[in-house]
Amino acid sequence: MKHKFIKFTLLSVIATAIIACKNDDDESTFNLAESYSIDRFKVLNIPTNISGTFTWSVNDSIISENSALDFISPFAKTYPLTLKVETNGTTTTYTSKIIVNKETSAYSKYISNVFDFRPAVGQFINEIPEYVAGNTTENMIQKAKQSLVGSNSSMITLGGFGGYVTFGFDHTIPNMNGRDFKILGNAFWGDLSQDERAGSCEPGIIMVAYDKNKNGKPDEDEWYEIAGSEYFKNTTVKNYNINYFKPNESKPPVAGNEYWENDVEYIKWTDNLGNTGYKTKNVFHIQSYYPLWITDASYQFTGTKLANNYYDQSGTGTYWVGKSYAFGYADNAPNTDEASNIDISWAVDKNGNYVKLPGIDFVKVYTGINQEAGWLGEVSTEVAGAYDLHLK
Repeated sequence: MKHKFIKFTLLSVIATAIIACKNDDDESTFNLAESYSIDRFKVLNIPTNISGTFTWSVNDSIISENSALDFISPFAKTYPLTLKVETNGTTTTYTSKIIVNKETSAYSKYISNVFDFRPAVGQFINEIPEYVAGNTTENMIQKAKQSLVGSNSSMITLGGFGGYVTFGFDHTIPNMNGRDFKILGNAFWGDLSQDERAGSCEPGIIMVAYDKNKNGKPDEDEWYEIAGSEYFKNTTVKNYNINYFKPNESKPPVAGNEYWENDVEYIKWTDNLGNTGYKTKNVFHIQSYYPLWITDASYQFTGTKLANNYYDQSGTGTYWVGKSYAFGYADNAPNTDEASNIDISWAVDKNGNYVKLPGIDFVKVYTGINQEAGWLGEVSTEVAGAYDLHLK
């Protein structure tokens, strides 16, 4: 037994040495290709099989410090590529070039597909887009798609807190210096003071995802929140959950004290903070505020909740104003203003850490506020399209 053990140990040492030599050979034979070729708005991935500290550069500008490079460009040109790897105090330099070609089939800078549409309750639900008896969830997603896809997009409403739409593009929007894409809504500013932008702004939280598995669907891809100006404030609630209960449309309405309050006990809601209340039906919209294609007795949403942004400027309930947050939200600034442009570099993971994405393929927008603004009704984010700011 002793001799067999010694023999086995010796064979193991020899095998380990062979494997180690093979790995050393693998690392020592690493090199960049002479050149790489990729179309505009496509992500080029260059992996490595070596260890150390990495610095990828183009024209002396550092573009990545990861072991693998994800490269994307909106420009058809050739980029000189340099990789420096430092290991145990020794730096090895590799050079190559990336040739970015003009795509053979033209991309659209606008939304190309809508994957999901699930609004919360609200006064424009079943109207924008219009519900027709018998419509299913799939029918309503298709209607949202008809509204949002292309350059002639029109508006859809997401209802109260949590209501969302998920859409995508036919190419990856690159994460470049500055802001990368715009989301259209119907926000506007009224009389501007020196320190406040206010009018009608209904901020929506923006989520983004990169199609890492390249299947054209937002299925297994990780979602990241765009950390707008309010993200790190203690007035913002993470993992807020709200539950809406289907109303009895035939029950006698409970009229309020104001002329516009048709039913102040219309749709019941509860949240995970211990709050409960009712969404009011007003006299201006008499259709059901509960999505009629959703047959469940209740449904819920979870997400980041922003502080209420509407206030009664008149003091009598006649003039409500919605203030705009500084940056990073949908339906938060006029479409013509740069404040409605979004920077992919604002994306954070679920722990609030900034992430470096090469670009994004999918966007999800949901209403970020749970508030009733008097006779104006619930604060509800509207989406009227989106487009890539880099595609010319």
